[in-house]
Amino acid sequence: MLKMVIEVWKKDGMSDEAFSERWLGEHGRLVKHHAKAMGFVRYIQSHKLPSPEIEAFASERGWKQPPDGLTEVWWESEDSMKAAMGSAEGQAASAALAADEKHFIESSKISAYLAREEVIFDFT
Repeated sequence: MLKMVIEVWKKDGMSDEAFSERWLGEHGRLVKHHAKAMGFVRYIQSHKLPSPEIEAFASERGWKQPPDGLTEVWWESEDSMKAAMGSAEGQAASAALAADEKHFIESSKISAYLAREEVIFDFT
């Protein structure tokens, strides 16, 4: 499995509540609709929660401000990702998602990278 991790930032002036509702609801449904064309096998949104304890922890370390959330998009393999993203159907789906994101995401702040998870421990 291969995943893309994306830092997500809301548009300036948008409330946390409006951003979360838009991202989870309308955009989540749109991603699900286009998942097959994009080759996605898993899609996760992580919405930032307010936490004075974590803010203090980060401040003590000199960390920068966090994004408003993270997206994880999963493919079976790098080959399946490349095939889906290179197809006409995948490119049309990607364009539809990008057009929707302009309504609630600050695209100039987004970053993304591919990753493989390496589990060090899992006490669950």
